[in-house]
Amino acid sequence: MKKILLIIYNSCKLIIDPILILIYKITKTQHWKGYNLYKFKKINESINNIPLLESIKKNKLPANFGINLDESVVEYPWIFSNLNHTAKHILDAGSTFNFKIIIEHPYFQNRELNIFTFYPERENFKKNMLTYHYGDLRNMPYSNSQFDCVICQSTIEHIDMDNSIYGYKPEKKIDKTQKSYSYLLAINELLRVLKPAGTLLLTFPFRVFENHDFFQQFDSEMLNKIINILKNQGTVDTAFIKYTTKGWEFSTIEKCYNSHSYNPHTGKGKGTDGAAHSRSICCINFKKN
Repeated sequence: MKKILLIIYNSCKLIIDPILILIYKITKTQHWKGYNLYKFKKINESINNIPLLESIKKNKLPANFGINLDESVVEYPWIFSNLNHTAKHILDAGSTFNFKIIIEHPYFQNRELNIFTFYPERENFKKNMLTYHYGDLRNMPYSNSQFDCVICQSTIEHIDMDNSIYGYKPEKKIDKTQKSYSYLLAINELLRVLKPAGTLLLTFPFRVFENHDFFQQFDSEMLNKIINILKNQGTVDTAFIKYTTKGWEFSTIEKCYNSHSYNPHTGKGKGTDGAAHSRSICCINFKKN
């Protein structure tokens, strides 16, 4: 019976999903089901486009890339362009890789992928070389120097924030005027579990400090605290990617000045440029000594 229902479900998706994507392309209604389907369709195309990944590795993006789409449309290909191809043991710290198109990517063939997040998600892909662990990024259960590559995509900005929209009970009442530096504890943990000569790929919203309850946007002072920790244990390469009316493009820290995030849950920061969330991100490629 389950197999029959699954066949019916998949058949319906083959018909309905293209319709929802078409509706999004016509209406440009962000953060709706058609939006997510279209976004992940573009992400899937990008992470399987070798020339594009090679271009991104050189800090170049094609014109009109990711117009009206949030930062994940550029974060995934940036991460895939910088993955360590000698790595065997990989940690996804934040569960941003817990999607079918990601875990079935050729890169993860014959590699062990560990997904660490706070609480079990609705979709779990039980398969060989894929494991799940749950807890706090500030205190992970892994041993020292366990992973060749650690990926932490748009996750540290949620640490110590009000994550009730994800079903988590807030740790405390959030003071919107204050920065939380608890993310630095997570940075130390990510370094602890990373092997010597290993790679840490880290992304987060950046430029003007903003507290949006469930996440905070980092400013230069908060970024420098991360860099000061990292540079004592290896080499740090930073890239800045900015959203414009022409889509996402590599930029400089100076040109990202005054970039504000749009909070789709509250409407704060919504502009006329078509930004779907953050307007600039910092991407860190760290190599441990």
